[in-house]
Amino acid sequence: MLSCNQKDDKFYMPAEWEQQDAVWLGWQADSTLGFYPVVVEIIKTLTPHVTVKIAFDNDSLMQTAKSYLTQQKVDTKNIKFYLMPGDRHWIRDNGAAFLVNNKGQLGVADFGWNHYGFPQFLKEKYNNNQDSANKYLNKRLSSINKSGTVDSLMAVAEGAKILTTNVVTEGGNIEVNGKGTLIVCEAAMKNRNPDLNKEFMESELKNVLGVSKVIWLKRGLAEDPNGFYRRITENYVGGGVQHSDEFVRFSNANTILLAWVDESEKDLNPINKMNYERLNESYQLLKNATDQDGKPFTIIKVPLPDLTTKKIIATKGYSKEPSLNIPANRFYISEAPSVGDSLLRVPASSYMNYLVTNGLVLVSSYVAVGSSKEKEDRVCKILKTQFPNRKIVFINAMPQNWDGGGIHCSTQQQPSKRP
Repeated sequence: MLSCNQKDDKFYMPAEWEQQDAVWLGWQADSTLGFYPVVVEIIKTLTPHVTVKIAFDNDSLMQTAKSYLTQQKVDTKNIKFYLMPGDRHWIRDNGAAFLVNNKGQLGVADFGWNHYGFPQFLKEKYNNNQDSANKYLNKRLSSINKSGTVDSLMAVAEGAKILTTNVVTEGGNIEVNGKGTLIVCEAAMKNRNPDLNKEFMESELKNVLGVSKVIWLKRGLAEDPNGFYRRITENYVGGGVQHSDEFVRFSNANTILLAWVDESEKDLNPINKMNYERLNESYQLLKNATDQDGKPFTIIKVPLPDLTTKKIIATKGYSKEPSLNIPANRFYISEAPSVGDSLLRVPASSYMNYLVTNGLVLVSSYVAVGSSKEKEDRVCKILKTQFPNRKIVFINAMPQNWDGGGIHCSTQQQPSKRP
């Protein structure tokens, strides 16, 4: 039975630009992904401004991380370390979505977790062959269930009240203005909850997040498809989860930043063309939408970085060395390349996957991989205008982008309690 335990506490999710007590990170056990240098830079940038809290799957991983951070000259005095079983770098997604109320209490919205719609992914991958899907699901079930407890463990660690629903979503698909409006990507919600209708999901989102208005945008970026891995179009491949934080963000209660592809760039490549169509669709929906008080939004278009691609090979299996090559059997059967095929891998690149915290905005940089500096300067100007009392810090987070996420996905803010 699906339930919500909100009752009369009136918890709600504050906007990201409100005061924060901490920023959480997870620590990935697999060092070959290349996340660690980016995490170090994020931590060094954050710690003068906000407490950093890091969750670890086990004590051995925690001790290894502490040694690594010391070697990298990270000052750990403003870092708190926690053992929370669940080996997940992307703590925004399976970690706690923190809430507050006007009684000075902290809450956590505890959503269901199915590893980004993994059961649905397997069902579609194997052309509705449920036996094959169940075989591979059972291999991962223990890990999925363990990762699904991280949000409640964070709640217990912080003495937060838990508001529960079995509706499945991830933190990367929760974008609020702190006044009662939520934006979600519909493609992600339907993928995670194939047996639930939109009306029921909206009701539960309102209950556990304390919002009164939900805006549904149909599709996310082309390079952020549902599933690892997908043939996006032609020979372009990548993996993702269709999250709102890749393409649409509030910068204040009544202003929305929307990722954008100019008409002059839409025919440069097939990915641009797909994004041009999707983002124009989102723009029309947002232009006709209103906030919780019935007021229209100001919408600011933020350019996407120039497309980055990497020529890769479809392999028979994973390499023992770090590589962006993808095994052919990781694709949907209907989309699978043959072993040895040449493909163009696309990262989840976006300036929208930024983190706002006390005195800072952390945003990904793409100049080092060939994107236009002029375009990045425009993005910087927009963010400075929208967040005038914060320092804008650009970080190269390409390892995370190649794995389908970014800076925002890697972090989760813990708001300050109300007086």
